[in-house]
Amino acid sequence: MLKSFSFRIVLLVIILTGGYMSIFTVTETEQTLVLQFGNPIRTVQEPGLYFKLPWQSTLYLDKRILNLNIPEQELIASDQKRLVVDAFARYRIIDPLRTYQRVFNELGANNRLQALLTSSLRQVLGREVFSTLLSGERAVLMQIIRDNVNAEAQDLGLEIVDVRIRRVDLPEANSNAIYQRMQTEREREAREARAEGREQEARVRAQADREVTVLLAESQRDAEILRGEGDARVVQIFADAYGRDEAFFEFYRSMQAYRIALGNDDTTLILSPDSEFFKFFLNPSNFEVNR
Repeated sequence: MLKSFSFRIVLLVIILTGGYMSIFTVTETEQTLVLQFGNPIRTVQEPGLYFKLPWQSTLYLDKRILNLNIPEQELIASDQKRLVVDAFARYRIIDPLRTYQRVFNELGANNRLQALLTSSLRQVLGREVFSTLLSGERAVLMQIIRDNVNAEAQDLGLEIVDVRIRRVDLPEANSNAIYQRMQTEREREAREARAEGREQEARVRAQADREVTVLLAESQRDAEILRGEGDARVVQIFADAYGRDEAFFEFYRSMQAYRIALGNDDTTLILSPDSEFFKFFLNPSNFEVNR
């Protein structure tokens, strides 16, 4: 009885294990190959629950669009400029059986596509000049690369959906040299601008100094003319006044002389009492007498 029960338990375990190993599921994002001792038996691409023999195995491949990063490539453009290109591609597996037969799995697909894309990038971009890769024509070049790679990728059961370039730049050493040359050029332009500014400043300053000199000379000339005319007018007025009343004119001039000579408190004069200078102080009637 015990041996019979144990046998049944073992048989049940074997049956359950075999049943478990005979069932597999496929999701919406997967496609599956059923393999028997490494040989593909059938392909399952629709989602659902499926059965197989217990000794058969399954290989799952992604049905979605996959991303492939291409390592930075250094190439030479047609204008002999060394470029560093950073690109990526997107692809999908359209024939899992052919993909298994050619590259086995997704890792093998990535390696083969990477080599194909690198070769096509060098071939297509190497025919163009650097300025073209920075223009709107770059999208056309990406389509050419995609079509070229697709011609060979179909034999691998793959389809290239898109190819894009993240960055196209000069190598760091070249970039530093270009930046240094640009800096030198800007410094030269700055020096030229400063020199032109100093030259213009000197011309403006010289012109201003000349105009100032001319204005001062003209102003001094006009002032001398006016001063001469004023002096002549003063002389004329004094002459007319002297001609009209000589005694009054003499008295007036003496008063002016007194004011100038005696106007300061610290003024000291030592003169003879009978000096002509004080004749109007000594005898105020001199004005009346002379009149």
